[in-house]
Amino acid sequence: MAKKNDVTVEDKLRALYDLQLVDSRIDEIRNVRGELPLEVEDLEDEVAGLSKRLDKMDADIEVIENDIKSKKNLIDESRVTMKKYAEQQKNVRNNREFNALSKEVEFQELEIELAEKHIKEYRAQIEQKKEVIEQTKERLEERKKHLEHKKSELNEILAETEKEEQALIKKSAEFEKNIEDRLVNAYKRIRSNVKNGLAIVPVERGASGGSYFTIPPQVIMEIAGRKKIITDEHSGRILVDEELAKEEQEKMQNLFAKV
Repeated sequence: MAKKNDVTVEDKLRALYDLQLVDSRIDEIRNVRGELPLEVEDLEDEVAGLSKRLDKMDADIEVIENDIKSKKNLIDESRVTMKKYAEQQKNVRNNREFNALSKEVEFQELEIELAEKHIKEYRAQIEQKKEVIEQTKERLEERKKHLEHKKSELNEILAETEKEEQALIKKSAEFEKNIEDRLVNAYKRIRSNVKNGLAIVPVERGASGGSYFTIPPQVIMEIAGRKKIITDEHSGRILVDEELAKEEQEKMQNLFAKV
């Protein structure tokens, strides 16, 4: 095989256009998948987020239930203390001691009242959280089903196209090796700057492929001569003549059929 630097301009143009055709076919395969991979990723994130939310709410309920137990224990302790003070009141020697014990009893009664109020509030919080949990569970199940459906869609497409895509990626890398680096870099730069990824386009009806800007006849003749690499002054794309393009398209169709 001739070295990269020894090949003719026509050889370089053919090699570049072949690379373009392969990369465009890869683009087509990926476009079939469309937004599915991103949709699947978003759904996976949403499912993970909902599951995490459920875990947090379950943990919150556990904390609240422990708070209720703590308040119930406080109530039991206060009742024991009240009973103790009531017994002590039977043996007081003066009103001062009786009143002091009465205040302690009143304080314990207030403690019980406050604890019961807190328990009521905690139980209301639990009920609210349980409602949210049920709603979240329903949402989670719906999102899981949707995720499975989208995964199934994606897997079907991948099963149909993944083998071809990998073979074409390998072929694209092989083609690149046979083109000098500066041209590959230029090709990639142009490709990244245009919407449809077309860096090498044929001249069609006196204009560059996909463009409405007319190319002067003299330039069209130079392109057909295949003696130098010419770019479209409007889009920056590298131009090839229509005949060369058709020849390479036919050749690459045979390659695609074998992949």
